[in-house]
Amino acid sequence: MFVAPFLAALLQVTLPQGPHTTITPLTPAELPPALTARVLAASPGLTITGAERKGREDRIYFDVAGQRPDGAEIELDVQQIDGDFDIVEIQRDMTFNDMPAAVRALTETALGQNRPVRIIESVQKDGLVIFELFAAGQPAEPSVEIRYEDGEARILTDRWPH
Repeated sequence: MFVAPFLAALLQVTLPQGPHTTITPLTPAELPPALTARVLAASPGLTITGAERKGREDRIYFDVAGQRPDGAEIELDVQQIDGDFDIVEIQRDMTFNDMPAAVRALTETALGQNRPVRIIESVQKDGLVIFELFAAGQPAEPSVEIRYEDGEARILTDRWPH
């Protein structure tokens, strides 16, 4: 009887605050042409609906939001490295029930009845998936991140770099 509450208490983690990020909103027309070409090659037919340039630590990212021809809304996170552009993850919002069973179970164990108010699935360029869980009243950064790979889920204790 004591093990389950003890385990649940151990798993109730909140990520430390992330590094300062400077955000500059951009229109799609303000994106560098090479960046736009990279994004459209990765997601043909995407209609770019918005963008932001983000400076974090010594890294530059562009978050490019858009809608696929099937109506799905996604965001591509693109890192600028030495003048080139590398898509590091593709994100989409999802519901709790859309997450894999292992991620749902770990979320319930870690958060109990405190369901996240927003969930982002971030598919990394190598296929690894990071689930970002946002708590009520904390829209800027996820309070919990879960790594999902090969059917296994685990809570991250350090913030994912992208």
